[in-house]
Amino acid sequence: MELKATSLGKHLAQHPYNRVRLLAAGVEVKGERHEYLIPFNQLIAINCKRGLVWGELEFVLPDDKVVRLHGTEWSETQRFYHHLDTLWQSWSAEMSDVAAQVLHQQYAEITRRIQQEKWFKRSDMQALQQNVRAAFTGLPLPQARLEDFENCREVWLQCKAWLEQGEQRRSQRNTAFTKHMLEKYADFFQKIESSPLNPSQARAVVNGEDSLLVLAGAGSGKTSVLVARAGWLLQRGEASEDQILLLAFGRKAAQEMDQRIAERLHTDAISARTFHALALHIIQQGSKKVPRVSELESDTHARHQLLIESWQQQCREKKAQAKGWREWLSEELQWEVPEGEYWKDERLAKRLASRLDRWLGLMRMHGGSQAEMIASAPEEIRDVFAKRVKLMAPLLKTWKTALKSEEAVDFSGLIHQAVNVLEKGRFISPWKHILVDEFQDLSPQRAALLAALRKQNSHTSLYAVGDDWQAIYRFSGAEMSLTTAFAHHFGDADQCALDTTYRFNDRIGEIANRFVQQNPHQLAKPLNSLSKGDKKAVTLLADDQLEALLDKMSGYVQPQQRILVLARYHHLRPAILEKAATRWPKLAIEFMTIHASKGQQADYVVILGLQEGKDGFPAVVRESVMEEALLPQPEDYPDAEERRLLYVAMTRARHRVWLLFNKKEPSSFVDILKHLGVPAANRP
Repeated sequence: MELKATSLGKHLAQHPYNRVRLLAAGVEVKGERHEYLIPFNQLIAINCKRGLVWGELEFVLPDDKVVRLHGTEWSETQRFYHHLDTLWQSWSAEMSDVAAQVLHQQYAEITRRIQQEKWFKRSDMQALQQNVRAAFTGLPLPQARLEDFENCREVWLQCKAWLEQGEQRRSQRNTAFTKHMLEKYADFFQKIESSPLNPSQARAVVNGEDSLLVLAGAGSGKTSVLVARAGWLLQRGEASEDQILLLAFGRKAAQEMDQRIAERLHTDAISARTFHALALHIIQQGSKKVPRVSELESDTHARHQLLIESWQQQCREKKAQAKGWREWLSEELQWEVPEGEYWKDERLAKRLASRLDRWLGLMRMHGGSQAEMIASAPEEIRDVFAKRVKLMAPLLKTWKTALKSEEAVDFSGLIHQAVNVLEKGRFISPWKHILVDEFQDLSPQRAALLAALRKQNSHTSLYAVGDDWQAIYRFSGAEMSLTTAFAHHFGDADQCALDTTYRFNDRIGEIANRFVQQNPHQLAKPLNSLSKGDKKAVTLLADDQLEALLDKMSGYVQPQQRILVLARYHHLRPAILEKAATRWPKLAIEFMTIHASKGQQADYVVILGLQEGKDGFPAVVRESVMEEALLPQPEDYPDAEERRLLYVAMTRARHRVWLLFNKKEPSSFVDILKHLGVPAANRP
């Protein structure tokens, strides 16, 4: 059957199409130079319109495309339209049965997937949506028409919703799953730790995403959650003991975690490792030659002595080296350098030793050649950095010679070797789940080791617990963006937070949290306290009142209660503490730097040194070009890391914190704390 425009209609319409022919399951629209074949499975609608004299047929296609035929005789147009529409509707009804079958099968598959008793991961959602899209491409009807058919409408809308509202539906489904798990395994969450897990801890344990960052503020039970997560994987049969890898950042932390696992999980088959122990294990399994870690890595004094002696030798024997180092120390770092043979000055050498150690560590951590190191430096400091690398080169050579003579490796070399073994496929990871504590302290080198492990098996999950508010180790290479931009570095990821602290009272929590969150770059998270504290729980006190404060504390602090006295640097230890054992024999007083106090807790904390100027807090840390080139760029916020350092110091305390400030030269933090409502006292 065919419909043609009349001669006059064709002339007046001046349209590319002037006739249409009915096909078996479609129509062919043609003109003198154009033709368009429209199968029924691409038709959205057919419209028949009447002009002043002639008729018009309109074929609506997907994406708002329209093909029109003008200038046909009206009665013939009507007759053709009714015949075409009858055939099209009959075909559509038949095809709707086929579509309904496909859609019902797909919805049954969706239902099967979401009813499985396991966490519905992002990868699961991606697979589900991919299947839905594939099913839609196999439908005999355009998707825009499916709502018109009763046998397709409801199931079509349900399938479509999983495409358009995928993340919302995934979240709702996982919320319901979590609630069910907390009810079904209530006994597990009650007994896995010495006290029952709170709801936020339990939710973090149940979350089974491939990559998960648990933001855990001070005293919120990070270790408890990691141990409980390992127990949960065993309880649910998601992993065997040898498929779980626990990573801590130091031997002591690893030992404490092992002890907790033995007590709570009643197994010694899961053992926490440091990153260096992990690297050593990988190399031992994937290489014939088993490396030995240099004794210099555990002997700071010997390491410093080696570097200083090498530095002194270079300055003594080479005038260019002596001149270069003088320029570096005096002009860039603005140190006072003695005239003449300055390298013999013991005070200067002692001060420089830790800097040489740090610079050497950063160069070793980089791992590339000196040329690659220089090429990767920011262009504006590249020339100066090249000079600094040249000055450090003899010390780097001395270090490598010392390692060679020991037939040993250093920590950086250990991790580089381990990554190399993994990339060459000499070690096959047995771990399905990697659990990492203190994630905010992760360096790019350690992140590369994790990435190499996960590259071997894309199904290996990464469960990380950390707190960007406690990121205070940038100077040693830690990169906070690995935490704050977790999903960017480790793929699609979930994020949750532990919202309760078991350590400090609500007054300490309020001041510490508001203080650190004034920096907009810090991740916002709730951290509620279980105990109440009065307005004096955090107090600013003049720094000449330390002795009077300890005198007063001796009257009410119990012998078993711990007092921490914290300062920015070791050399700020107050002289009065030398007499503490006899002056206040019943007080358990300990002094340490704030960096060393991380992970510690005490009943009372005294923080020293809130002053401006030399040895001030916040410290005026003058970075060398070495740090600028080899460390992550600092945040664009004043004293960002120093703020986090004070947060760490304040949150060591259970009951009270005193912040001792200099009345003549108060720290810039003093006014900030006063604006947050911290009272200032002249006497304790």
